[in-house]
Amino acid sequence: MSDTPFGFNRPGDGDDDRPQDPFKGMGGDMAQFADMLHRFADMIGGQGAGGAGGGPLNWDLAKNIARHAVAEQGDPSIVDAERRQVEEALRLADLWLDEGTTLPAGIRAPKAWSRSEWIEQTLPVWAKVCDPVAARMVESMGGALGGGEIPADMQAMAGPLIGMVRQMAGAMVGGQAGQALGALAREVTGSADVGLPLAPDGVGALLPAGVEAFGAGLEVSGDEVRLYLALREAAHQRLFAHVPWLRAHLLGAVEEYARGITVDLSGIEKAVQGLDLSNPEAIQEALGEELQLQPEETPRQKAALARLETTLALVEGWVDTVVNEVAEGRLPGSVKLAEAVRRRRATGGPAERTFATLVGLELRPRRLREAATLWRSLTRERGVQGRDAIWEHPDLLPTAADLDDPDGFVHGREEIGGLSDLDLSKLTKGPDGSARDGGSAEADGSRDEDGDEHGNGEDGNGEDGDDAGPRS
Repeated sequence: MSDTPFGFNRPGDGDDDRPQDPFKGMGGDMAQFADMLHRFADMIGGQGAGGAGGGPLNWDLAKNIARHAVAEQGDPSIVDAERRQVEEALRLADLWLDEGTTLPAGIRAPKAWSRSEWIEQTLPVWAKVCDPVAARMVESMGGALGGGEIPADMQAMAGPLIGMVRQMAGAMVGGQAGQALGALAREVTGSADVGLPLAPDGVGALLPAGVEAFGAGLEVSGDEVRLYLALREAAHQRLFAHVPWLRAHLLGAVEEYARGITVDLSGIEKAVQGLDLSNPEAIQEALGEELQLQPEETPRQKAALARLETTLALVEGWVDTVVNEVAEGRLPGSVKLAEAVRRRRATGGPAERTFATLVGLELRPRRLREAATLWRSLTRERGVQGRDAIWEHPDLLPTAADLDDPDGFVHGREEIGGLSDLDLSKLTKGPDGSARDGGSAEADGSRDEDGDEHGNGEDGNGEDGDDAGPRS
């Protein structure tokens, strides 16, 4: 990037030929500059620079762009028949899942959403995920303008311009987020396609339009497609509802990774060089190019990426394992539907593209296959209760290295300190060594009242006998 940001000259750079009045260098006098500011404020002020939440990204603009994108493709309202079909599918899915996992149902309010409703309902979580990148973008643009280097006697005049640039940055990232979410809304089938807890607490949702599009060409009945996708949605919601640390763990990893993103402004700088700043429309058009997000190669950034990819893979792998076991024998087309999910994921589904656009992150599909292999092995060796007990605490979760060697995790590896000593069978046995019958309600209730979310007993090794029973 050149030393002269956006093609502007900084005062006091030692070049006598440069105008000392920065506004003359912009092609106009103070009156023209003030008029330009007013016009630009009128153009984007009504959109709320930081959105309703007061963050750096213009979420009002993002929502409007996303809703417009889905409306262009057609987004009919949900009719009563579709609503009943979705609600019945989600309720039946939860009944079937009771046989496949110890985690209780997590859906209290089954919903059928249109694509616009998906945008509206999931926007709060997207805001939490994307605001760190938006903040970096605003900081980068403000820094490129030279806000921190302008002499004190010039800051009063330059202040409005810096504020305008930051407002533009929020609008730019908001526009990109809106386009990404609009594209994603046209492809998702439910609230959990991305692997993040996007729906409000207790809500499980399917999009009838997305379900229909997913089943197109599979030669599987619409009822089977809907029920299979309802199983996946309900399985996700069980994890999000009854693994108390998982929501914060996932969203925290996304936020930490996003904070390490840098923004390449070279394309923006070229776009605005020579522009007439008295023409706000030209500025907005020039800044409409897609931003280039670049992750930093720092140990902290790599650790955040590994943690996020591994956790997302474990969530999706667990869902694959549980759903496919429950669907086998009940849904004749379950194998074909499972293969359709894998194929969609391997070719770069909506989750990967949206993450790449919004936080500069691309998921690795192979991690998901390996995670599913690990969960299947745990089910064979430890049973359903032993497998699900892994979710009791994040320290029990497999690591990225464990996904490379699932058998080593299941059976224990001497080179990993403490892992070979962790006998997961104890998580499915009572204090007297006898097999558990699912755990008493009294034991589970005392655990909740104690607030012990760490899955550890008094001696810290998880042997208090309460780890594996179904939670109420």
